[in-house]
Amino acid sequence: MDIALTGAAAEWRDKAARFAREELIPWEVEAEMNGGELPPDVAARHRRLAVELGFSSMDVPRSYGGHELGMVEQVAVWEQLGRVTNALCWCFSEAQSWMFEACTEDQIRKYILPLMDGSRRECYAITESESGSVETINTIARRCEGGYRVTGEKWYVTSANLADYFFLQARLEDGGNALFFLDKDTPGVEVVRTPLFSHTFAAHHPVYRFNDVFIPAENRIGAEGEGMEYTRSWFRHERMMIAARCCGAAARLIEEATEFAKNRMIDGEPLSEKQAVQFMLADSATELWAARLMTYEAAGAHDRGEDVKSLHTRCSMVKLYASEMANRVADRVLQIFGGRGYMREYAAERFFRELRVDRIWEGPSEIQRLIIAGRLLKRGLAGM
Repeated sequence: MDIALTGAAAEWRDKAARFAREELIPWEVEAEMNGGELPPDVAARHRRLAVELGFSSMDVPRSYGGHELGMVEQVAVWEQLGRVTNALCWCFSEAQSWMFEACTEDQIRKYILPLMDGSRRECYAITESESGSVETINTIARRCEGGYRVTGEKWYVTSANLADYFFLQARLEDGGNALFFLDKDTPGVEVVRTPLFSHTFAAHHPVYRFNDVFIPAENRIGAEGEGMEYTRSWFRHERMMIAARCCGAAARLIEEATEFAKNRMIDGEPLSEKQAVQFMLADSATELWAARLMTYEAAGAHDRGEDVKSLHTRCSMVKLYASEMANRVADRVLQIFGGRGYMREYAAERFFRELRVDRIWEGPSEIQRLIIAGRLLKRGLAGM
């Protein structure tokens, strides 16, 4: 089921596979049993190695010291990192290409380049309690002398406990919106609470309140009214990489279930001889193959420079299909493992919990369907 990759993409895939297999996967159970946390020296090693391997600068232009990888190469990396549970592959931050288009040189130097060397970490304060759609933003940015005063509340600010600044989306008083850099230690930034979630990650998802927080004008990203366009760029990239990670997770699940079924004896014969089990494995492998083809083709469309609206739709399609595919695979694999599949020390149990959120964050499946249907109704199949 290999995807034909160029030499460079195959090298990046293999590098990520080794990192996942040798450095991250051996620490999954330790993380699971300790609230997602690893010993500080181990976490620091993972972060250092990820930076040295170039994962934090994959999407960065060469002019800024990055690798300027194509989307296919990045998908190949994240597919392998997706084989790891407990979000251990989140040990590094990524600077993305849109940031170098949107930000000033001062912003790049202060906020973006430090993501590459691991000296700073970011988080995204976008989602709000009223709606899961990024189009519904009630956090207000009011103009004032020297900048803006921001008031509002953000939910699910992923990795905020590990970050030192926000990308903050806010609505302007007279309509439109803006995206800002905001340092976490700015007066008026308040942690409301840190809910517990189904997965066991070191990266938390706190709720933050912004109480008349002053943001200087030089921290606005791009022009007023352009903030949502940059956010959409971020969402396209994230949806693509969620699909890639889901493919990697499903592949590991299928491999482990296949090996287990071949060695688990039931009434004197391997579990793999039972047709019900064979059907579950066959359906899982077939759906994974379809998801991988979709994901790599959508990545190739990015590298070919196809129409951005078409790319937006394709990212929604692959995020929708791959995330739902991975959840079906996780459910089947847990069933194949039986009682063992319900034990936290098994990857099947952890993926069963962890993959569920991929159908929600970065736009739930229902939002993806609305995007896809809207494109179909406007442009027809040929225009998608």
